[in-house]
Amino acid sequence: MDVKLKGCMTRLAQIVLLSIASCANGQALEYLSVDEISKEMERGQLSAEALVQHLLQRVDRLDKNGPGINAIIELNPDALAIARSLDRERETGHVRGPLHGIPLLLKDNIDTSDQMQTSAGSMAMIGQPAAKDAFIVQRLRAAGAIILGKTNLSEWANFRDAALPDGWSGRGGQTRNPHLLSQTPCGSSSGSGAAVAAGFAPLSVGTETAGSIVCPASLNGVVGLKPTVGLLSRSGIVPVTHKLDTPGPMARTVRDAALLLNAMTGNDAADPVSKPQALNGLDYTALLRPGSLVGRRLGYPLKFDVSGEAAQGDPQFSRALEVMQAARATMIPIELNDPQSAQVDEALSMGIKRHLPDYLAKRTGLAIQSLEDLVRFNQHTPGVEGHGQSVLIAANDVAFDQRTYEQLWQTIQRENAAVIDDVLARHQLDAVVLDVGSPGLNIVPLAGYPSVMMPTGADEEGLPTSALFFGARWSEASLLALAYGYEQASHARPIPAFRP
Repeated sequence: MDVKLKGCMTRLAQIVLLSIASCANGQALEYLSVDEISKEMERGQLSAEALVQHLLQRVDRLDKNGPGINAIIELNPDALAIARSLDRERETGHVRGPLHGIPLLLKDNIDTSDQMQTSAGSMAMIGQPAAKDAFIVQRLRAAGAIILGKTNLSEWANFRDAALPDGWSGRGGQTRNPHLLSQTPCGSSSGSGAAVAAGFAPLSVGTETAGSIVCPASLNGVVGLKPTVGLLSRSGIVPVTHKLDTPGPMARTVRDAALLLNAMTGNDAADPVSKPQALNGLDYTALLRPGSLVGRRLGYPLKFDVSGEAAQGDPQFSRALEVMQAARATMIPIELNDPQSAQVDEALSMGIKRHLPDYLAKRTGLAIQSLEDLVRFNQHTPGVEGHGQSVLIAANDVAFDQRTYEQLWQTIQRENAAVIDDVLARHQLDAVVLDVGSPGLNIVPLAGYPSVMMPTGADEEGLPTSALFFGARWSEASLLALAYGYEQASHARPIPAFRP
């Protein structure tokens, strides 16, 4: 048989066999971890092309049809060709690293210099694709990852209008929660969270300014890592404010999130942030061990120590605390006071006015070239839903002053960082773990500090529940280790049932 024909037949056979949605060990392909996928590829039991084909079929069946999750705003027409190229590299003995041949999804505010749009979900941004990959995308491609497509989001990363539905964009429509279709997927990285939960890709990249990774991770039952602001480059990402903006991993396991973080880190001359020298080349999987909770001191909300009402309201969180204690962590009840910093909305508006024009100046062939153009476009093209744009209007109207902008953020970040630093020092804590109803969900992003959202199970209706681990600035490695210890002890990640 001709060699080329034999190769084509082999690939076809793989695709046909994999259409039954399982691999050699009987697990569903769409829910394999990165390590499991890599092992299948090393054994010759799976190819990147076959995996991409399987995931594309699943997206067609569940995202665009069936329950209609609508997490994917656009698929990469080059994904299969890229997969074939990476398969050929593997056949010659060249494996770039743990993400070689691994499909992933990017939030649609992250630039890719290919056939796909980068629109932040806005019809105003449809036109010529970005001329250059975002820095983190360059890193991911170099690591051998396959960009499967872009995910839907709350338009403009949820900074279009205060009443905008979570997971809705003018370009992408409404993303749905794969666990309970009638419930919110949260935002703004709605599609990134829902897609990973639904098995459309093992990995996705979200972005966060204030809650936009951890909230969709929580309600979609996946792991969401919001890094310290500045750990990952923001170059080539549609901005809100560089004081808070960061991309971050979303995955089904802590190790997968750590592998994705490893691939995205690097020093970007276009986004210089002063980082500790010790972070250069740091392997965020190095501390991931089953006994990583042993002897660690974790703070938790005092209300769960003294109030039966708190435990009844979130029994999954109470159970999570018991799991951590059984894993030999020392649990310390604490009180965390939200400083409720003033003028946050003004500071965010000033951030959009300051940073969005710089981003738009690097894009060509779009319907807009300025924030004022964007506001005017939305007025003339409101869409059938008729959603407003109060946040964008406020940003356009705000009087920007660089000195005031810097002073506002200096105050906001100092106030919130002080709360975290104080509670960590006063109780000699390694980290704090919070239920999603606690004020730390606001404090952590405003401080620019890292956090990891972890699944804790599901409530009576089947909606995922979760716990937030957070700690000091640049503490991603230790936070991931703590989250990994909990994950290995709890096995609490829910599988979506696609219920109405």
